[in-house]
Order: sequence, then C-alpha cells, then structure tokens
Amino acid sequence: MKYRNVGNSGLKVSEVALGSWMTNLSDSNAKAVAQEVVDLAFEKGINFFDCADAYSGGEAERFLGSLLKNHERHEYVISSKVFFPTGRGANDWGLSRKHITENIDRTLKNTGLDYIDLYYCHRFDNTTPMEETLRTLSGLVDSGKILYYGVSEEWSAARLTEAERIIEKYNLHPLTVIQPQYNMVDRYIEHEIVDVCKKYGIGITPFSPLAQGLLTGKYKKGEPFPEGSRAILQADHQVNALLTDENLDKVEKLSGIAEELGTTMPCVALAWILKKPMISCVIVGATKASQLETNVKATEVEIPDDKMKEIEDILGFTRFERHVG
Repeated sequence: MKYRNVGNSGLKVSEVALGSWMTNLSDSNAKAVAQEVVDLAFEKGINFFDCADAYSGGEAERFLGSLLKNHERHEYVISSKVFFPTGRGANDWGLSRKHITENIDRTLKNTGLDYIDLYYCHRFDNTTPMEETLRTLSGLVDSGKILYYGVSEEWSAARLTEAERIIEKYNLHPLTVIQPQYNMVDRYIEHEIVDVCKKYGIGITPFSPLAQGLLTGKYKKGEPFPEGSRAILQADHQVNALLTDENLDKVEKLSGIAEELGTTMPCVALAWILKKPMISCVIVGATKASQLETNVKATEVEIPDDKMKEIEDILGFTRFERHVG
C-alpha cells in the first residue's frame, strides 16, 4: 500500500480507503462479513476508514468503533460527518454550532474514541451562516475533538472560495479536505473545484469511484442485472440512472483497455483517479472481502500516458469554458 498526504496537511492516508456507507449490519452473519472486510483492510495496509453519523442511524459508527478497539490508535485514520438529522427536533440537523457541538460528542461516544481525525460537513447548510459553521469546526480542532475538517457534497467552487475568505479573516484552522463524488463518468469537480483545491492546498478524497458499480464492468447492455447487485438491492436505485446504453458502451471499451493492461475494469477505474496528483485517496465500499481484494490491486496498476489518452478519448469529457467573441 502507498500513502499520500491529505492536501497540504501532514496527515497521510492509504491510497485506498474503506467507506461504511454500504456496510450491511442487518444480522450477525452480515456483521461477520463486515468484520472480515475491516480485518482484510488492515492486512492490506489500509489506514483510512470513512464513516458518518447518519449511516445506519449511528450503528455504523458504533460497529466500526468496536472493531478499531483491536488496533492501536496511531494505526488508523477515521473520519465522520455531520449534517443529516439525528433526531426529530428543529436543531437535530444542519451545520449550526449547536448541532455540530452535540453531534461530535455523539460520534465520539459511538466510536469510543477521544478524537476524530477528519470531520466533514456532509452537505451544505443554507440555513446557517458559513462563518458560524467554520468557527465551530475550527474550535473543535482547538479543543482536540477533531484534528482536521473538511466538506463533502454540495460545496461549490464559489462556496469553497467564500470559506477560504472567512478562514483567512478570522485566522481559523484550515479547511483541509473535500469528499466529492468523482469517477470516470462524473467529473464535475474538474470544471472549477479542482482548481480551487490546488490554490488552497485542499486534499480530495472521492467517494463512489466505481460509479456505484457501473465501472466494475458487471453490468452488460441487453443483459439482466447480476443477482445481488445494487441495481436490484439498492433502495433508491441510484445506480440505475447510470446504466444507460452510452455508459455501458464506454465501459465495454474501457474493459478492453483493462485486458490490454493485464488487469480488471475496477482497477483501471481506480488507478485512473489515483493517476491525478490532486487526489489523496479513493474511498471504496465493499460488501465482501473479495471486492476489497480487487480494489486494493489498483494501487499496483500503472496506466501509461498513451492508454490515458485512449481512455480520455472514450470518456469524451469536455471541461466547461465560456468564450466570448
């Protein structure tokens, strides 16, 4: 396993991180599989485990915390997030000082830890002044409850730039990291956000690097969905919107490149992201150990420049630029 700094910070995380969003904790057998995945992660050198207070109503934090007790605190980096409702009260959601302060204590209790390494704003809260949110997060760094903070979805380039202005004005601890969705078929951060991150030294730790399974190559045009796949089991069926003929044609061509490189489609999809220097790691989900085994192999894949060009030609991405005159 290789390790990278998170932005301009000194914090080092494994190139592949393990996320908890899709962790199944429905029964004892499911928990046993989840424990097997976490144990394998440590065996493979993964040191970054991503979680959130909203995952499984807090059960994901409690489960992960129970497993991490088997390891020394210096061995791992753990993240969590705040925004989504944790109760029915008017203040039980969002990024207010009250909710953040109460929820970090809930997260620490759930995980059984004294501090969280990375703490993300899970979404943007347009009902709370950004200054209040940032000053609260910076205060949590001062208190030692978190070491670094960042943001996730819905923080645009303009919002990140405004956050940096506030941080500079009040001499706050820096915004260290963002966690956007990013993969071969969803590259919105390349329009503006990546440039902002480069300017301010913000690390990028993408989730959904395999586009919810599209980029594994297991979905084929004109064929039934594989048994047990997200397209069948996922409650909101988000992945189904990605299973267009256009995307499936791209994946078929990309799979050919994977074969030429002597590897798999998931490895190419992850290695393509890791090829980009602004990326700190990729956060993968794994419902069984074999999936994680495959994903970790991406750190050994080197995509030559000529193959990167072929990939870009297949993807056909064009960065938005408006030209006048």
